[in-house]
Order: sequence, then structure tokens, then C-alpha cells
Amino acid sequence: MKIFIAGICGFVGSVIARTLLEIDPTIEITGADNLIRRGSEFKRVELKKRGIKVFHADLRNWSDFQAIPCSDYVIDAAANPSVLAGVDGQTSSRQLLEHNLGGTINLLEFCKASKAGFILLSTSRVYAIETLTQIPLKIINKTFVPDGTQELPHGVTLQGISELFSVAPPLSLYGSSKLASELLALEYGSTFDFPIWINRCGVLAGAGQFGRPDQGIFAYWINSYLRKKPLQYKGFGGTGAQVRDVFHPADLAPLILRQMKTLTQSNTCRTINLGGGSDQSMSLAQLTDWCEARFGVHEISSDPTPRPFDIPWMVLDCERARKQWGWKPAVLLPDILEEIAVHAEQHPEWLEMTS
Repeated sequence: MKIFIAGICGFVGSVIARTLLEIDPTIEITGADNLIRRGSEFKRVELKKRGIKVFHADLRNWSDFQAIPCSDYVIDAAANPSVLAGVDGQTSSRQLLEHNLGGTINLLEFCKASKAGFILLSTSRVYAIETLTQIPLKIINKTFVPDGTQELPHGVTLQGISELFSVAPPLSLYGSSKLASELLALEYGSTFDFPIWINRCGVLAGAGQFGRPDQGIFAYWINSYLRKKPLQYKGFGGTGAQVRDVFHPADLAPLILRQMKTLTQSNTCRTINLGGGSDQSMSLAQLTDWCEARFGVHEISSDPTPRPFDIPWMVLDCERARKQWGWKPAVLLPDILEEIAVHAEQHPEWLEMTS
């Protein structure tokens, strides 16, 4: 099988490539990356050592596809994954849409021309911000949890947010770009008859993740805490009770292989949530407690001022993935945190090199 991975030098794309080869060394993998993120070049060197050909290409430019060989499947792991993208003064809204939506359109055209299957790595941030903020919550053990004594919005259970939850804007420009990519992917697959799978991913984390607070909070927090850099609980009363579930990108690879080997999509949901679920969720305050036990005491400041696009609780209900694919995370949360911590200790300049 020949697989092409867009965004292969990112954290998620590189882990998927490496894990796929570990599962099946006969797979032929190529990939492309524009290498604009600091730290991408490190991944490129690692991938080349494994025999993976990496094209330096900007997926916004159709002409860059001319050198890319045909594949059986395309995995779209290329995106600017920050809810602040396009509004933070560092990137423009047009750049965000050109990367996240324009690049996906070119990949879909590439699949159309070669009849390749397409797997989109989407995001939990396609879910409606206003509805998310209306979920009744209470604090237990330093973390927000849904208040089951009150009525919960449609698509929410105590286990998390399901695929039935609202996707009505506002979502953030990032979330809207990914939701638009999902819709176009389904349209292309239906119209031009090639397989489409959409995996809405929650927070992904592990060793070697680029250290930015808006894109890799677990890696950023652990690396910063270890080096006694300033850290702050922001919004939601400044308590650090905001919670996310987390899973390792290596757990994507076995599922992706199953999807690529599925010949029919009839009676099969093509859009699924993938996340750590309630069993693998943690608040910033709990993460701080873990860091304190691992590294010692470090003072965390507090700013209760709300920030745009912030949400207090995001835990994905992955029951559809379990029923349909038998999927659940294999790498447990304590192992993910320890993996990040060991990497942080071994690479003291990681934040400076990748942020």
C-alpha cells in the first residue's frame, strides 16, 4: 500500500508515519510539508532516516503536487491547529483559510485525479462554542465536570460530547475551516466516488510535540514547569479547573489502517470522534499537581479574565469509534505525561527550538 501524508513533519503526521511503518514495514510512505513551523526540520531528518521521502511543498500551490507520486490513500494532517489563528496578529485570517481549507481542496483534487482514498484529521473544535459554554458544570477534585442534576444540551452525556453535538458557528476561524473541509471531503467522495474518512481528534500529546500553549498545552505546560518558566491559569476564575481529554497520536495508526482496508462505506458512519474520553481527562490544576509530584514546587499565577474561544470543558464521547471500529486509546494518560517529561529532561532547549 502506498500512503501520502500531508503535514508529515508535524508532530501528529510524523508519529503516524513512524507508527504505520512499525505496524507494517511493507507500506510505502511519502509525505509533504512546507516546514514553516519551528521544529519541523528535526522531524524531517528523523523521517528520512526511516526511508520516508519527504517533499518540501506548499499544499496551497497546485503546481507543488506535480512532483508527488500517486498513492492509494492520502492522510491530511496539515493544518494550523490553533483557535487563535487568524486573529492573534501573527497570522492573517486569509492565510489560515488558505492553509486549512485551500490545502485540503488541493488534496481532494489530487485524490480525485488518482482515485485515492482520503482521511481527514479534523478536530473537536468544530463543535459550537456558545453551546459548549452553556453546559452546566461543577468542580470536583479541581476539575470541571458536567452537572448531571441539570439538563444537558443535545449531544452531551457525562461521558463527553458526541458527534450529535451542535456545529453551529461561532466555532473560531480554525474550527470553521476544519468543518468546511469535512463537508467538502464528503461531497468530493460522494461526487467522484472515492472513500472518505473523517476523524475528529481531541487533544493529542506525546514526546516531541512542539511546545506552544495554543497547540500543545500538555507538552508546553510540562516543559515550562520543569524549567520554572512563568505559567498562569487564565479565565474561568483563575483556578485551572478547565479540562481536556488527551490521547497519543500513535493510537491513530491502527485505526487508519483499518479504515484504509475497509472496502465499503455503506451503513458506516464516516465521521467519528477520537479522544481520550472521561478516563483520560485532566484539568490544568491536576496537571500542575502531577508536575509538582514529578519535578517539585513551582508557583502558578492566576488571571481570571476571560479569553476569546476558551471553553471550560472539552471531553469527547468516543462510543461511536468503539462500536464501529473497536477503537479505544492504548497509550494511557500517565504514560503520555511521563513520556513528555522524559523528553523534556533530555531536550532542555526544546521550547526555544520549537515555539
